[in-house]
Amino acid sequence: MNTAETFHELGFRLYGKYVHYQLEAAQLVRQTLERGQGILNHTGALCVDTGSFTGRSPKDKFTVIDETTSDTIDWGEVNRPISKAHFDILYKKMRSYLAEREVWVRDVHACADARFGLTIRVVNETPWANLFCHNLFLRSDAHHVLSPDAEWLILQAPGFSADPQTDGTLQKNFTVVNFSRKTILIGGTAYTGEMKKGIFSVLNYVLPLQHNVLSMHCSANEGKDGKVALFFGLSGTGKTTLSADPNRSLIGDDEHGWSDDGVFNFEGGCYAKAVNLDPQKEPEIFGAIKPGALLENVVIDGNGRVDFSDISKTENTRVAYPIQFIKNAKEPSSGGIPKNIFFLTCDAFGILPPISKLDKGQAMYHFISGYTAKVAGTEMGVSEPQSTFSACFGRVFLPLHPLKYAELLGEKLDANPEIKVWLVNTGWIGGPYGIGNRISLKYTRALITAAMNGKLDDVTFLNHPVFKVSVPQHCEGVPAEILNPRDLWEDVQQYDRKAAELAVLFEQHFSKYIAHASEIIKNAAPVLLD
Repeated sequence: MNTAETFHELGFRLYGKYVHYQLEAAQLVRQTLERGQGILNHTGALCVDTGSFTGRSPKDKFTVIDETTSDTIDWGEVNRPISKAHFDILYKKMRSYLAEREVWVRDVHACADARFGLTIRVVNETPWANLFCHNLFLRSDAHHVLSPDAEWLILQAPGFSADPQTDGTLQKNFTVVNFSRKTILIGGTAYTGEMKKGIFSVLNYVLPLQHNVLSMHCSANEGKDGKVALFFGLSGTGKTTLSADPNRSLIGDDEHGWSDDGVFNFEGGCYAKAVNLDPQKEPEIFGAIKPGALLENVVIDGNGRVDFSDISKTENTRVAYPIQFIKNAKEPSSGGIPKNIFFLTCDAFGILPPISKLDKGQAMYHFISGYTAKVAGTEMGVSEPQSTFSACFGRVFLPLHPLKYAELLGEKLDANPEIKVWLVNTGWIGGPYGIGNRISLKYTRALITAAMNGKLDDVTFLNHPVFKVSVPQHCEGVPAEILNPRDLWEDVQQYDRKAAELAVLFEQHFSKYIAHASEIIKNAAPVLLD
């Protein structure tokens, strides 16, 4: 369609000097290649570089403080306020900037459950950023007529730089969310994940407050029996890998809501990490790298082949593709009440059991903890294991106080007492990183499968002496000796000392929430031993 004429016919003010509206994926790929902004790999996927920003910049994200948000947002280091006046200045500058440029406009929506859906209009400065939105959000009809009814507006202009002295930002790049104006401004960065996580933050505010729906940073899949499983975990814990199960239908790999009727995906695609991507271990993701997929910041040889082990540009290499690129993706991307919930942690200290069962209080405590550990080589400056805690497994995306989400989880568990919650260690056993061994993915899959199939229901459980979680003593296909990590350490007293040290780290993180936490959460804390 002649999009510029369409805008004029509807009486719309142009978002740019020339507007491309609702183009299909192949058109966006072709335009990216024509403008020299990307190349194709040997499978036909589009490869682009996002420039100086290859990941999100959390310290440069702001929320407008006004009558809507002043008393509801959990203000602080995560949620930084910016004034309405500064927002107005930035908005006017960005509209003027885009008005002189070629732009790509797309109408999409979020939430597979239409009762909670958001309609979104995205305005991008590059065709490949618009392809990202096509892939990641739920897609509208490519040929429908533009309407003025989109609820939220995203303006994304990597070429526009803010002036911190006049615009209220810290530096030239920024993301600003305005809940009253229902607008997100993104400038100075081409990293596409800012758009995805901007809408995630919006839903993390709207759904709990307005609908009592628990918004979650997790993946979800469904078995042939219709039973849904949720997988929570920070980067490197195996969330995407373990949820992409060829024997189960994928509901979604990253963002979901949990209503009284069940779970639903927020998105229409996947944004998977591509570092060290292995076709044997992750065949579903590897197979999704085909025409229409978008690879970011990867290294390609002269034959168009990607070296997924090369992190010279960034360790945060990514691939964005529609969820339909996964063969066993479920449509629509929703399911019933989850039957099993897995909290994944890569414990590099070798303390936590490969799998353990949590009661309600422990589930809320470990949810508010969001624990994992970084190991050497995963980030610059990391030379030995470092503990990492992120409340609700996504602290930087939570506009509300984390306890709001933890209490909502508790309500869901009360309403559905048949749900089982598991803590799964995908990290080290038999000793810490450098001494012990990382648990085999084969065993982790066997433990998770056994939990989902009810094969752990009737086995003997023993409580961990420090973390108090219930540890199964038998699982078919898994050596019994690896189920109790203390028994694998050569020096069990050293294990006890390290377990006590890890418990202290948990309590240090929890100390910021303890004043307002319920007794059931407090009582689930690990035992602090002398």
